[in-house]
Amino acid sequence: MSWKPSPMLRYTAMRAGLFVASFVVIWALVYVRILPAGLGSSNLLWVLLLALVISGVLSYVLLRNARESASVQISERVDRTRRAFDAKAGDEDAADDAVRTAQS
Repeated sequence: MSWKPSPMLRYTAMRAGLFVASFVVIWALVYVRILPAGLGSSNLLWVLLLALVISGVLSYVLLRNARESASVQISERVDRTRRAFDAKAGDEDAADDAVRTAQS
């Protein structure tokens, strides 16, 4: 039996990998002076913000299937939790009705 990561874990790992790759590429471009460096000590902040924006756009385009499968997993979990909550609420209502009937 092989272990298969959950879709949400896979999507999160792919998103983090895309951010790291964007950061490395942008850092290299700033290092070789193709992109402008930040002012003074703001260089790291500049690279982080630019990598965040670029990786966000790339993940929206490139990770659509992974995001949709993660969404399905979350929806199923929410539905399962909602059904369990409704079942417990029904049990509680039945117990409350039984106590009220016994008191009458």
